[in-house]
Amino acid sequence: MSKPLLRFAPSPNGSLHLGHALSALATWGAAARLGGTALLRIEDIDTARCKPEFTQAIFEDLAWLGLNWPEPVLVQSERFDIYAHAANRLRAMDLLYPCFCSRAQIAEHSTGTDPDGAPLYPGTCRHLSNAERIERLERGDPVQFRLDTATAMERTGMLTFSVIGPTILDRPQIRYARPERWGDVVLQRKDIPTSYHLSVVVDDAAQAITHVTRGRDLEAATDIHVLLQMLLGLPTPYYHFHRLLLGDDGQKLAKSKGSQSLADLRAQGWTAEDVRRAVGY
Repeated sequence: MSKPLLRFAPSPNGSLHLGHALSALATWGAAARLGGTALLRIEDIDTARCKPEFTQAIFEDLAWLGLNWPEPVLVQSERFDIYAHAANRLRAMDLLYPCFCSRAQIAEHSTGTDPDGAPLYPGTCRHLSNAERIERLERGDPVQFRLDTATAMERTGMLTFSVIGPTILDRPQIRYARPERWGDVVLQRKDIPTSYHLSVVVDDAAQAITHVTRGRDLEAATDIHVLLQMLLGLPTPYYHFHRLLLGDDGQKLAKSKGSQSLADLRAQGWTAEDVRRAVGY
């Protein structure tokens, strides 16, 4: 049997905070209990917001926590051609279509929300004729490409995946995936040839990841990942969803809300052991 492989995959679009420390320590802790290895992956597909200095800070913060990882580290911005190839496979199956809608248009016509609370895409461009699609593409209209989720699910049939919890050593439980609640998700964005959903699935397979540890805020996204794995003929790892670290407002810590960074805590005199105690690891 192959050795378990896990991964911690932060985005270098800001400084790591205690929530990231919880996720990293949960991943390395799970790897140790399984007798496996934790890999570090840099998910920097958002080239506008991700910065080299944040990547370097990730290395420094994790080393300060006493964590180590095999080299080389997979960097997603170096793999756009690989993600484009995966998208083209879906396009060849007639499962990917161009969408020209703006966020405002989607919000105006949406009749529901996805599991993240965003307006659910109403499928407007799925009904465009081929002639209109070609005309708008040739005209250079801003475009992103969406998965025809309903048609994809007709191809795959019922989908299941295995969830391990509350600890990584518990017996796996079978769960049914429900990709339909996400609607037609974007797999290639307007500015880059991929999306989080597509790149994470491709890279988990490329790195032979056997167990994915992720926060409960990403639990619902697993529905789409399992669907893409089936469509692309990729293995489905075991999934383990760890608790989230909440701030005083009851919401999860986030870079966008200016949650205090690990570097700031270190400058204030915190030790790595202080961080471990604060996050329960």
